Amino acid sequence: MDFSIRTGSPDKLRTGCVVAGIFAARRPSAAAQAIDRATGGLIGDILKRGDFEGRPGSTLMLARVSGTPFERVLLVGLGAEADLNEQRFREAVRAAVLALRDAGARDALVCLPDTPPAGRDMPWAIKQTAIVALDTLYRFDRMKSAPDRATLPLRSLALRVGSREAAAAGAALEQAVAIGQGMALARDLGNLPPNVCTPSHLATEAAALARAHRLGLEVLDQRDMQRLGMGALLAVARGSRQPPRLISLTYRGAGRRDAPVVLIGKGITFDTGGISLKPAAEMDEMKFDMCGAAGVLGAIKAASLMRLPLNVVAMVPATENMPGGNATRPGDIVTTLSGQTVEILNTDAEGRLILCDAMTYAERLKPAAVIDVATLTGACVIALGHVASGLWSNDDALAREVLDAGQRAWDRAWQLPLWDDYQEQLRSNFADFANIGGRPAGSITAACYLSRFARKYPWAHLDIAGVAWRSGREKGATGRPVPLLAELLIARAGAGVGASAGSTRRPRR
Repeated sequence: MDFSIRTGSPDKLRTGCVVAGIFAARRPSAAAQAIDRATGGLIGDILKRGDFEGRPGSTLMLARVSGTPFERVLLVGLGAEADLNEQRFREAVRAAVLALRDAGARDALVCLPDTPPAGRDMPWAIKQTAIVALDTLYRFDRMKSAPDRATLPLRSLALRVGSREAAAAGAALEQAVAIGQGMALARDLGNLPPNVCTPSHLATEAAALARAHRLGLEVLDQRDMQRLGMGALLAVARGSRQPPRLISLTYRGAGRRDAPVVLIGKGITFDTGGISLKPAAEMDEMKFDMCGAAGVLGAIKAASLMRLPLNVVAMVPATENMPGGNATRPGDIVTTLSGQTVEILNTDAEGRLILCDAMTYAERLKPAAVIDVATLTGACVIALGHVASGLWSNDDALAREVLDAGQRAWDRAWQLPLWDDYQEQLRSNFADFANIGGRPAGSITAACYLSRFARKYPWAHLDIAGVAWRSGREKGATGRPVPLLAELLIARAGAGVGASAGSTRRPRR
């Protein structure tokens, strides 16, 4: 997909199809009014007849538009102008892209960034339009013997802005394309079957990223982990025939002495639950248990494409969690890389075990901040559903950064408590602590467990169990939280674009 920024009146720009918004009560946007004048009142006649009401997400394609530099016009409903928020804007863009795709359009001029939601500016609308378009057109068919190519691909989208806004729009578009490519990588890795996407395959993908983007690469194998004393990570790997890996990719956009932001992604390439075996229903979706790993790899790809002036490390502890004669048992006690001992009461609480050793390994980097990303708990899905990621942090400033980045990206997170009161649930009679704290506050006690390994740096934990993939007919990885992580890195690098790059409306907690 090729994107470009176009300036000038929409009725004078040549394209195969021009896309304009219509508000509720059949009120045309400014772009639609210009197109209406160019077509001799065609849009006005349609609205007067009541053929298009402007309901949110509705579309109407007008073909064979004569006397204009475009062949077709696509009207997109925006709903009431007062109700146009971020979600409705994104839904309008998605509806427009789907209509263009289904109509076989090869190129189009999109005027929707003319009407950003209240509190958002044009660069935000440009960025969201491009990201949503890439997300909507994404397809994963590499494992099919005969991929579906029934419709011609949409080749290019031009986004129209005023001439004074062209520079800011171009910068926003460049970032959007980088974020979209990072999301596509994360989705590709998440959608691969577990017999292909093994820990070794993740290491191979990381090596390819390193070559393509001049990143530093370190891969620890099982012997390295044994030598270092990564007892928790190795405990999870014991039941699998696939050897574990600890992968570190380094992007250097700043000086070597500048402390990096470390992103740690949970890389369980398939999770059976181990000896604490999961139910069979929907267990196939446990291939998505490495979406945290996919997300941090996507984020570092986006950072390198944007050439951000900061240092970033993407770290991936990767293994399968399988049952077997050599698998870890409930009741086993292991010694972590930090020297702390853990009683493993449930082998299906494995993500925190591989993350904790990676978090301790990250200490040697003297990081400016560490953010771990994990499909960690079903309890987070119960708490927040499939809308927001769960957030915990030992540093208020870092927590605010994550929340603000999520708001800018519209890839939102919600902060939950990390109070010492919950630590008591992890008490063990036989080890320093246990790896689970029981059913109450399950996502919180998981974060409390991880916090015991984050005492030497600012740290945030994102539980993406509810947002990393979709089930049902639209089953597949979403690419979240690549947009959130990318926006956080953009802000840290001071590379924001437009008014929306600064502080944003924060949800009340």
